[in-house]
Amino acid sequence: MLAILDGTISDASEARIPVSDDGFLRGDGVFEVIRLYGGRPFALEDHLARLTNSAANLRLPLDVDAVRADLETLLEANDEAEAAVRLVVTRGGHRLAMVEELKPLPATLAMASIEYAPSRVLDGVKSLSYAANVLARRLAQERGADEALLVTPHGRVLEGPTNTFVCSFDGETLVTPPLSEHILDSITRRRLLAVCDVREQVIAGDDLARVREAFVASTLREVHPIHAIDGAALPEAPGPLTQAAAERIRAQIEHELGVSA
Repeated sequence: MLAILDGTISDASEARIPVSDDGFLRGDGVFEVIRLYGGRPFALEDHLARLTNSAANLRLPLDVDAVRADLETLLEANDEAEAAVRLVVTRGGHRLAMVEELKPLPATLAMASIEYAPSRVLDGVKSLSYAANVLARRLAQERGADEALLVTPHGRVLEGPTNTFVCSFDGETLVTPPLSEHILDSITRRRLLAVCDVREQVIAGDDLARVREAFVASTLREVHPIHAIDGAALPEAPGPLTQAAAERIRAQIEHELGVSA
């Protein structure tokens, strides 16, 4: 896999950032992950806009034109059609773009509720400080689940560590927590709300036992069905609403790229 660091292309395993960089020492930096379909980046402008916003909120200097130029150079050299590209900008002033393979995913997910208190000061920031998210997933896996479902100490459902949570209680309506719950303004979430009938609604942890069908959504997963939450099997996995959402998201991707994804 290839990488480009500060304008220089190399094998990803050869790219080096100084250990003195605060991006490494303190997780002080921002990132984005972009899905490639047929070698083409999906929703590139959305990702660059969010990278710019994250950097501004973190008070991190960012030359987005340089990031764009790096990415264009990397994609010209890349021969991986179905992959992802990770963009990273560090406090030490380094720019990294790296091609990553898509990891295999199970057909459906089991999720486990993990208590999590989001940091208000990092609202709107997709930062390198991801230890809490990664730990939440590990804690869920220790309980026999595939993925964590973040729930506040006050019992409000948020999202997955790297994905949006969507569910239906009645088999007719999809709901997802509102952004006011301090969740990430996901690019896939925006498209879900645009192409599917999804209502923003506060979801209590106690309500999870009533979920009929559910899924998570993200750049890399698109729409990923859930078959169990906290050890309780859901009646439908994937349910009809989930299947319809998956079809509409894939159709939207194809429409925006102008090709068959």
